Amino acid sequence: MVSGLAFALARRGFEVAAIASRTPHDQPDVTLPAEEVVSGVKVSRLWATRFGRSNVLGRAIDYLTFHVSAFLWCLWNLKGGDVCVVCTDPPLLSVTTSLPIRWRRARMVNWIMDLFPEVAMELGMLSNKSLSGTVSRSMRNWSMRKSAMIVCPTAKMAAYLTDRGFSEKQVFVMHHWSDGDEIYPVEPASNSLRASWGLQDKFVVGYSGNFGRAHDFSTLLEAAVLLSGHDDIQFLMIGGGQQRAHVEEVVRNRNLTNVVFKPLQPAEHIAESLSAADAHIVSLLPRLEHCIVPSKFYGILAAGRPTLFVGDPNGEVARVVAAEDCGAAVEIGEGRRLADVILEMRNSPERRLQNGQNARRVLETLFSRESAVAAWSDVMLRFDRPTGLPSKSSVYEPAE
Repeated sequence: MVSGLAFALARRGFEVAAIASRTPHDQPDVTLPAEEVVSGVKVSRLWATRFGRSNVLGRAIDYLTFHVSAFLWCLWNLKGGDVCVVCTDPPLLSVTTSLPIRWRRARMVNWIMDLFPEVAMELGMLSNKSLSGTVSRSMRNWSMRKSAMIVCPTAKMAAYLTDRGFSEKQVFVMHHWSDGDEIYPVEPASNSLRASWGLQDKFVVGYSGNFGRAHDFSTLLEAAVLLSGHDDIQFLMIGGGQQRAHVEEVVRNRNLTNVVFKPLQPAEHIAESLSAADAHIVSLLPRLEHCIVPSKFYGILAAGRPTLFVGDPNGEVARVVAAEDCGAAVEIGEGRRLADVILEMRNSPERRLQNGQNARRVLETLFSRESAVAAWSDVMLRFDRPTGLPSKSSVYEPAE
């Protein structure tokens, strides 16, 4: 999302700089150049420790050192009138950068991908009533109130913030998107990944992305157990994350030969990777609906594949799936229902094809990169208005 937006704004003539760390999160032994121009964007990669994501303490130290470097970079490099789009990874980055942004007379746009510390609280990693929880939320709220603009990916997250006292004039909804040129439907007969993975004659149910704490896998695994006697149905699990080891252990213990694991695929293979499945699982714990939106959903739409959503039937993804007829939704724990939906899709190729065509149409009409970039460009230009704020007309909202 971030790099795609940065490159697109640069192509539209904006002067764009980006800061990041020097180490890819999944390649801790790799060091990237400290300064580089990528697709017209000046990238500054800041120093930070590199303990990696294998343990919480090391990850916290990596975050802390990056916070320090980001504070100093903003203090040394920003100038009056700059617009700083600050994201939420690492958490609480808006707190660290708020003061130097104000001191340099720049303006902050707080782009909330995941709402911290609420995510940590909902997952039981941080107590709502603890001192650390109270302090981190208060500091986050302070930095957000100092922002010129707060951008949320869903109306539910925006409503959560306005219900807690943030001004409706400050909170905007700008939905995530996917690049329809980078990700597109690839037919099974011409999909080299599907062929190399031995999936030509299978009905493939995919999961692609982060195996994170925010996602449910028990319902998927229950469906896999129930469908283990169907030799033509295969579950394809692509990616990594905190829960992958547990999911692999369950698959081994249950001897589920209908589940296969693959690593996250490089960007140049993303269209084939997402098109390797006939339908994709997307899940989100219901208590996190106001904190997170699963970004993988937009790539699935771009690939023209139906979505099988596991979570809150009234949640953001479930609402789009139902309104646009591009898949189905089941609640967490409804493994039998998920298995039945998978069988229905396997047995109804014409219906499945229609779901996939609807998915691609939704991407092109509601969640396209072009529409999102146009809205963000309008936001940047409208910061030159006397009020210093964009008007609500610049918000990109899909039709209800």
